[in-house]
Amino acid sequence: MKIAFGALLLTWLTTLALADDNPVGFQSSTLPDSHNDRSLEMVVWYPSATTDATQMIGDDAVFVGASAVRDAPPAAGKHPLLVLSHGYRGNWSNQIWLASALAHRGYIVAAINHPGTTTHDRSPQAAAQLWQRPVDVRRAIDRVTTQPEKFGFVANDRIAVVGHSLGGWTALEIAGARFDPDRFAHDCKAHPQLTSCTVYGTINPASTSESKAALAADLRDKRVTAVVTLDLGLSRGLTDESLAALPVPALVIAAGVPSRELPAELESANLAKRLPAASSRYVEISDASHFSFLSVCKPGAQVMLEEDVPGDGIICRDGDSARPRGVIQQQITSLIAEFLQSSIYKEDSL
Repeated sequence: MKIAFGALLLTWLTTLALADDNPVGFQSSTLPDSHNDRSLEMVVWYPSATTDATQMIGDDAVFVGASAVRDAPPAAGKHPLLVLSHGYRGNWSNQIWLASALAHRGYIVAAINHPGTTTHDRSPQAAAQLWQRPVDVRRAIDRVTTQPEKFGFVANDRIAVVGHSLGGWTALEIAGARFDPDRFAHDCKAHPQLTSCTVYGTINPASTSESKAALAADLRDKRVTAVVTLDLGLSRGLTDESLAALPVPALVIAAGVPSRELPAELESANLAKRLPAASSRYVEISDASHFSFLSVCKPGAQVMLEEDVPGDGIICRDGDSARPRGVIQQQITSLIAEFLQSSIYKEDSL
């Protein structure tokens, strides 16, 4: 469907202006699943015209949260939708900084907890069902797009998925990439130090013929029009053919701080080389670590984490530059917003 760029841009800029002048709304809910016993925790940030007082969301002893108005009425008009997918051991609050910033820019932003791979739910059985992650994202899209009275109307030609770490793999899968369990197993023999190999080599998501087939299946949702990966993992199991033919634009952002377990050259940079050059972009942020994509840590949080679980203090560490995490995240937010604004108007993504 062809849409006049000028009209779309005017609508976009008007939406951003309205969003910047008002607080954003926030709602949390549980998506039941009577078939697979896979209920999902979902939160949604969205533009609102409310004048009610805000409160801090996701603010705790370790991480800085963001302000919003719970259960606020949504703003008028249509808005682009973005779904966030967290990494292994992560949760919906990890990218609050991005959700809040994009909601203020006019987006409806949904974030979910993937069962089995969250901070407080690490069931090996559920974690092994990797193919369920794109289905989780599809369910979030279903819920938000069918409840405009709660979150606002979604512009159905502007739906993006952003994923961190394992969430980046999830984003690519729902965009049309295909996973080859045999390729992944073979590659792990050459690179056993990679986090994806140490984690999923133990869990073994392709332990049966049924699970192997489910993992290799086409999990694309044609409603998704753009994807962004944030220092992703597990990408080396994706097939060259499916990546070369990825039907939507992709932005690949990598952490440039050297890492033995998740090096940019073997994951994000390698992925970018296999994506269509005309519709993809690769950015490596030299002073970003894998954990720079999590919320800003509060003073003393690193010491607290280290005392609780030795080694966990790394969660609050970035590169050795003078840039604080908040500044790095401002750069990431701008990269994503600019990419989405340009990519969603391309005819091949509508």
